[in-house]
Amino acid sequence: MCDDIHEGLIHDPTVSRRTFGLMSVAAAGAATSAYAADVVEKDVEVKTADGVADAALYYPAGKGSWPAVLIWCDFLSLRPVFREMGRRLASAGYVVLVPNFYYRSRKAPVFDGAFDFANTEHRAKIAPMRAALTHEAVQRDAAAYVEFLDAQPQTDRKKGIGVQGYCMGGPLTFATALVKADRVRAAATFHSGALVTADPQSPHLGIPRTQAAYLIATAENDDKQRPQEKDQLKAAFVEAKRPAIVEVYPASHGWCVKGSPVYNEAAAEKAWAELLKLYKSNLG
Repeated sequence: MCDDIHEGLIHDPTVSRRTFGLMSVAAAGAATSAYAADVVEKDVEVKTADGVADAALYYPAGKGSWPAVLIWCDFLSLRPVFREMGRRLASAGYVVLVPNFYYRSRKAPVFDGAFDFANTEHRAKIAPMRAALTHEAVQRDAAAYVEFLDAQPQTDRKKGIGVQGYCMGGPLTFATALVKADRVRAAATFHSGALVTADPQSPHLGIPRTQAAYLIATAENDDKQRPQEKDQLKAAFVEAKRPAIVEVYPASHGWCVKGSPVYNEAAAEKAWAELLKLYKSNLG
């Protein structure tokens, strides 16, 4: 789990008091999907060991089957900007599941309006939701989401599964690659929470037991706070003989998420291109 999400990681230092924006209705409208015409979108329920998770499912329109991908959102969970991401990925030829990982507490969208991590009342809303996401709970959920994807008639089960995560979704991505090592062949994280910690269950410790290729795209300000992490990850991948790209982007934490005050389109598009390259090379 990611336990170090705080204002310093959410905001660029130059805008440290600005609200980290939950994508507004207006912003969502401005980003009306250019991919809707060739993508089927469904709101679905995924049965887990702990209940029923609400989620969004996407796949290309028409007959056929495609590799599957699980998307772990950032700390605000499922909302319009990640739905748009799901549509876009599906339009590239994937069956995509985007779950609300706070389903134990509340259905998505779990927050209304803007969210300011500097606000103690706002942070208090997240605390119990995140507390429910224990290491064991995440593993149970990850298994259920992958099994749900495999049960879809649109999923090509002869091909590997991909998983990607943002912010606190990074450690959840590593957990998925571990608990479903028999299916996950590609794993990507973007401006992730800590992937190397002193905890006995640190995400990086599971790398040797996975079978995935990795893409780790780190934010510049995260790297400044944890400058040793990139080298520790590179060493762990080499030792485990896992192919991996670990790169620090000249962008701030949250740069891939449209609607955030630090969204960086050029860097986000580069990261997206690298993601598609990872999937094309490993999910065939």
